[in-house]
Amino acid sequence: MSRVGPRGLFQTSAFRMSMGYTLLVTLAVGVTLGSTYLLTQRILRDNIDLIIDTELNSLQDQYVLRGIRGVTTEINVRIDSWGRIGSVYMLASPSFKRIAGNVTNWPFDGAPGERWPEFRIESIEPGQRSVHPVRAAVRQLPNGDWLLVGTDMSQDERYAQAFRTATLWGMGLSILVAAVAGFAFSFRLSRRVGAVTDTCVRIMSGELSRRLPVAGNRDEFDALAVSVNRVLDRLDEQTRTLRATFDSVAHDLRAPLQRLRARMDAVLRRADLQQGMREPVESALREVDHLQRTLATLLQIALAESGAPLASVTPVNLSDLVGELAELFEPVARERGLRLTAGTGGSVLVEGNRQLLAQLISNLVENALKFVPAGGRIELSVERRGAVARLVVSDNGPGMSAEQRRQAGQPFARVAPRAGEAGGGLGLLLAGAIARLHHALFVLEDNEPGLRAIVELPLLEAGGG
Repeated sequence: MSRVGPRGLFQTSAFRMSMGYTLLVTLAVGVTLGSTYLLTQRILRDNIDLIIDTELNSLQDQYVLRGIRGVTTEINVRIDSWGRIGSVYMLASPSFKRIAGNVTNWPFDGAPGERWPEFRIESIEPGQRSVHPVRAAVRQLPNGDWLLVGTDMSQDERYAQAFRTATLWGMGLSILVAAVAGFAFSFRLSRRVGAVTDTCVRIMSGELSRRLPVAGNRDEFDALAVSVNRVLDRLDEQTRTLRATFDSVAHDLRAPLQRLRARMDAVLRRADLQQGMREPVESALREVDHLQRTLATLLQIALAESGAPLASVTPVNLSDLVGELAELFEPVARERGLRLTAGTGGSVLVEGNRQLLAQLISNLVENALKFVPAGGRIELSVERRGAVARLVVSDNGPGMSAEQRRQAGQPFARVAPRAGEAGGGLGLLLAGAIARLHHALFVLEDNEPGLRAIVELPLLEAGGG
């Protein structure tokens, strides 16, 4: 049973669809977590800015009430007793010299242009020197002094880093879960589609009793399988009815034609038959023979196209078979002024019905004998090519147009005779039907000039070495 391999799975519509959903999930998770992260950062910054702005206003009020001494005292009190954790204060002169605060040097080159400037300060901690990021606000007092209030952002940055890590992990895990779920979905879907495809291939290869699998899940696949199986049951019933009708009609026609031919033979053997009547009777007899051959060919085509399993399957040495048929047809070809040659590359074993394969080759040779003019050539060859046996029958006759080659050998196709000759192309139809019955490839190509018929049959493993 055919299965979709790992490489083939990546090329299925189910896999592409699942990967599309995975990308959508990734985008949705990324937008959600990213916007949450940015919004959280914005809220934290706004809260810090509000605290800084409130403290600046409070210190400005102290300046109004108590002047520079009051501001200095308030800054020292906040640093020494109840000030915020990580708070930064500095009161500087108009020339940016420190007056009070827990920052030793003015951190900017002059007055900062931003509303919320950021800078870094160093501190001595046990065993190491640390650098802390600070977010601040600066205002100039009426007397020209500068007042800076800020907050150490180290803890906020650690929180932001943890939030970023959690966001990335969340996105990664969401993508992984979505990808695994998508792969499992596409694999399950591909298996079901593969089972349906395998069954359809088996049905087309002649196993008409096969039906699409029904998993019992009552989903769309089961509904489709049930509907298709009903259609197959109906077609199988109609095929059996049509086959029985065709067999009955063929039998009814065969007997009258045989009796007609026997009577015409009896007429021809009569001694008192007038000479003027002999030629019309012989002409009619030839027409009856042609009709019998046509009927026999149609019956063979119908049998090959009926989907019935191939009977009397045995290993066939295609090289020997081609050699025998070449010897059989060589006198006929020589009589018509044609040169018939056969080339075989050693033993080439295939599995099939020897009689039908002989019929296939005979039809191709007879088709060439019919249309190649005197002085032409017909070539038969057999060779191994990979895992197939390649049979080629070629000639240098008038050939066929591309449209005729496309239609020839296909079921229900009607091909006009070549070069104005009589014939309905039933030989090529039968050859194509026999090839399909053997799961073989049947192709007609331009031989430039002439026609090249190619049949590729699966090699028999035991003889393929």
